[in-house]
Amino acid sequence: MLGSSADPLLRVRQHAGMNALRVVVLASGRGTTFAALLDAQRAGHLPITIRLLLSDRRTAPVLRIAEGAGIAVLALRPRDFPDRAGFDRALFTHVEQAEPDLIVLAGYMRIIDAGVVARWRGRMINLHPSLLPKYPGLDTHARALAAGDTTFGASVHFVTDELDGGPVIAQVETPVRSGDTAEQLAHRLRPLEHALLIETVRLIASRRIVLADGGVELDGKALTRPLRLRPDGTLATV
Repeated sequence: MLGSSADPLLRVRQHAGMNALRVVVLASGRGTTFAALLDAQRAGHLPITIRLLLSDRRTAPVLRIAEGAGIAVLALRPRDFPDRAGFDRALFTHVEQAEPDLIVLAGYMRIIDAGVVARWRGRMINLHPSLLPKYPGLDTHARALAAGDTTFGASVHFVTDELDGGPVIAQVETPVRSGDTAEQLAHRLRPLEHALLIETVRLIASRRIVLADGGVELDGKALTRPLRLRPDGTLATV
């Protein structure tokens, strides 16, 4: 089997000329988050190499973005497989072949089979639009508005077999304004989400963040709460 998916911790390759973190991205939609990661890589702000973009939708615009950047793409249709587990096993066969250090779920709209998730423990993260543990699942912006929340935000967490329930690495908050619609809130949050994900990936690429048995660790010490994105776009790590 290719890769080292049984390793419980994220380990960045140390080979000469291979310092960049190898990343595979899973996405289902327009690709704004993928594009933000790609732009950060191209600008030299992230020491990563995006090796592959995988999708569950053959018409997803994100595929065109990746193709335009010369990144390998593949889309599989869930309906071509007998069940979710079969689809996920097929999809992650291609993930393994890319030998990633990190898998990023960037607007990937499917629940992944628990058996598949377990094999990638500590090496798969997800960007979720809510201040977890509040509002796992879908329609988070509308749910927050319906509840009368005065703040909203986004979280990056390690993926586990619990829906949006893995250990949270970092979060960003934004105030809810009077008269906000779900669409307005989502639009205002989006650039903050992108900054949050980029900064989190940067810490992972520098081997400062790992998932240990006791939870998320930063520089070898357990986090007592998620990191917060500062107004200047950096994560508060001290």
